[in-house]
Amino acid sequence: MRVFNNLRTPELLQTLQLIAQPTKFLENNTAKYGDTFTVKVMGLKSPPIVFFSHPQAISDCFAIPARKLDFNKATHVFKPLFGENSIVFQEERSHLQHRQLLLPAFHGNNLKSYGQIICHITEEVTQNWTSGTDICIHSVMSNITLEIILQVVFGITHGARYQELKEKLSSLLEDVTKPWYSSLFFFPLLQKDLGAWSPWGIFLKRREQIDKLIYAEISERRLQNDAARTDILSMLMSARDINGQQMTDEELRDQLVSLLLLGYETTSGVLAWIFYLIQSHPEVKHRLMQELNTLADLTNPEAITELPYLTAVCQETLRIHPIALICTPRMVKDSVEIIGQQFTSETVLVPCIYLAHRRSETYPEPEQFQPERFLNHKFSPYEYLPFGGGYRGCIGAAFSMYELKLVTAIILSHFELSLTDKRPVHPVRRGITIVPSGGVKMVVTKKAKLKKQTILST
Repeated sequence: MRVFNNLRTPELLQTLQLIAQPTKFLENNTAKYGDTFTVKVMGLKSPPIVFFSHPQAISDCFAIPARKLDFNKATHVFKPLFGENSIVFQEERSHLQHRQLLLPAFHGNNLKSYGQIICHITEEVTQNWTSGTDICIHSVMSNITLEIILQVVFGITHGARYQELKEKLSSLLEDVTKPWYSSLFFFPLLQKDLGAWSPWGIFLKRREQIDKLIYAEISERRLQNDAARTDILSMLMSARDINGQQMTDEELRDQLVSLLLLGYETTSGVLAWIFYLIQSHPEVKHRLMQELNTLADLTNPEAITELPYLTAVCQETLRIHPIALICTPRMVKDSVEIIGQQFTSETVLVPCIYLAHRRSETYPEPEQFQPERFLNHKFSPYEYLPFGGGYRGCIGAAFSMYELKLVTAIILSHFELSLTDKRPVHPVRRGITIVPSGGVKMVVTKKAKLKKQTILST
């Protein structure tokens, strides 16, 4: 294998830079080395990790047959969080089977059935806002997305178990988003249970408590056997593979936790960026509000999600601040070819979403927020890939986009928001995603009279 622009800084320093300031790390390296460069990160036994951002290189990565790649070794650092049975760690046929079981829950009529719930939750969380209320938009979005996951994905209704699970998940999710805490998963030497007050001991205890609640819910659902339920857990429980087998309790638990961890902070982070970018670009806000005002009925989620400019605003936000910075890393088993170059066994290939979205050859003035890009041009899945792509693309992509549009439209239709601090924010790492610094503080003005009927008033 030809080594592409191998970074010469010590591995520990590369690791710390990638953890603490990932966007700056990526930007500096692509500015210095171009579309392809190689790093080494501690915790992965130091194989060469090659980042790609050229569309053709990404296309070549996606086209590599699964039998030539090992996804487990390249992502194993998250196994304590997701669990052994998570779709993230499945290989070849097992991954395809799990994907076939999970995908129907996030598409078609099943997706549409979640619209009213998403709108209702958004209105419930914001119903006590009054004019002059100060809010942290990222905190609000985190609350909304967690409620959506509990009700739409887990299908848990309000009650003692709901409240306990919400509290424990909130604590775990808050910890996981801290750089020092998430570092535990990159450095196995830190994964020592030294008692109830040690970081790893706290994690293991909290995971055990959460698992107990999840298994209790699964057990109760199996006894109820209610075919009328439409939440994602119920759909997964009724799904059968090609051999007629249903998921075990352990498989259900691992898929639920994976969906939670992959869909919570990522979606709330993008929502925070959406509201910040709208408020800091008056011309975008004006055009978006004009479009929202054309809606005849706010109780119709499908009408909301079909609005072209709202869709473009969400797409452009995901271009600048994608759900994740990279696609799923993949380790080479056998020699593979990418953009005419051979990569040998043990090399980790990383299609980089963040850098692909900032190529000036693809996106003129890439740092500028211009939703019109998506009204005037259709980008290839190797140029625009906010949810990854290929056979390892995010199964919840359609659901996430659906959620982004509904939450944004409902809040903007009910309230006027304005930034309390006009200073630009900057990207900061929070768990596996990048969020605006400071949480984005805003002040609320409740609109005097709603022209359209709302979900809560029906």
